[in-house]
Amino acid sequence: MLFGTIRPFLGPDQKGCGMDWDKAFSGVDYRYGTEPAAFLPRVADLIPEGARVMFLADGEGRNSVWLAAQGRHRVSAMEQSAPALEKARRLAGMRGAAVDFRQSAIEDQDWSEPFDAILGLFIQFAPPALMRRIHAGIARSVVPGGLVLLHGYHPDQLAYGTGGPDRADQMYTPEGLTADFPGWEILLLERYDAGQSAGSAHQGRSALIDFVARRPGQG
Repeated sequence: MLFGTIRPFLGPDQKGCGMDWDKAFSGVDYRYGTEPAAFLPRVADLIPEGARVMFLADGEGRNSVWLAAQGRHRVSAMEQSAPALEKARRLAGMRGAAVDFRQSAIEDQDWSEPFDAILGLFIQFAPPALMRRIHAGIARSVVPGGLVLLHGYHPDQLAYGTGGPDRADQMYTPEGLTADFPGWEILLLERYDAGQSAGSAHQGRSALIDFVARRPGQG
């Protein structure tokens, strides 16, 4: 998975380690598999029917395609790697899922565009200052009453070495997440260990954290 420098930003299924992720995604197989992260089916019912949903740095589309295939939401997904997007569109076609795929780096995301829910699954591979700006952008983009849903690694992951960044300050903590979304209603905040088996790159026991929060106000 992802270690080392940011390129300027490498998305959820674009883990850093200085690799050429366009090249990594150009293979026939889906690097992280075609099924969603286990977090997503667990929390999908929290997203209201008809919601405008954005997946940040969505890689090969396994998460956005799964949600779109449920037929309950208007799903968009941004990703900077062209080979990853090609495979994401192919997966969407196979699943009969309608996803508005957009090629963009996360630092170019238009945070003025409103969404009812924004999801980031394994997107912690920006330096801390950039991640704080991403979270601030999410807070602007989510409409009042809307949701942020984040899933990724806790610093205890360093002991497992089964993926994620190689710096604890790039991983999620309950304190850091609540500080970045002050005043939001916390619907889920859970730290746990679990095994992962997703493609060839997400394998083994991992220290994970789930975070779902609602922006104050009404849409």
